[in-house]
Amino acid sequence: MHQAGILDEVRERITRRRGGVAVFDSIVPHRTAHIVVDLQNGFMAPGQLLETPIARAIVANVNLISATLRGAGGVVVYTQHTADAEAVRTWPVYFDHFCADRARMIETFTPGNPGHALWPELDVAKEDLCVIKRRFGAFVPGSSELHAVLQERGIDTLIISGTLSQVCCEATARDAMMMNYKVFFVTDANATLTDAEHSGTLTAMAQAFCDVRDTQSVRSLIAAA
Repeated sequence: MHQAGILDEVRERITRRRGGVAVFDSIVPHRTAHIVVDLQNGFMAPGQLLETPIARAIVANVNLISATLRGAGGVVVYTQHTADAEAVRTWPVYFDHFCADRARMIETFTPGNPGHALWPELDVAKEDLCVIKRRFGAFVPGSSELHAVLQERGIDTLIISGTLSQVCCEATARDAMMMNYKVFFVTDANATLTDAEHSGTLTAMAQAFCDVRDTQSVRSLIAAA
């Protein structure tokens, strides 16, 4: 698990400005979705292309949040990072300039290949949803159907977990808040490669985008409802 948090100076600034890091005082479970970002074999399994070892340590917390919210009437959604032909065709800036191992990336994250599949230690229930995601953020045009799926279910609050903290998790959380979702970003249910990168994301999210809390705090809000 990451040994990192919001930078002290930023925490102090936020506290002066709005009274504390916490933003929302409640969660309405039936209007809430837990968005589990990209916990797939390609990020999780030893030796895989984008292996993020710390991500394996957050799975228990991810499962706890899902079980708590599901039991209270909320929705659990798993996004799957996808590098299929449509993604390559419509996002050449990434694949042509930022993708260090283009061929292996496409192979790993093509649907049907092992790397694209969800990590088997996730407790996926039959009522949970899976959404293909072709960009880092799930809400940017051309990425996924997540916004439509959530709107159909009357969802206005999101709990973000997954990997990598500063890439797909942060991108999804930022856009969600700017699309008027209430967003919780879970400190010990998101993971990346280093504590420094994780701390940077928590700091950025807390300043203006999300209510940044740990797993137990989020579960307590759900239970209180």
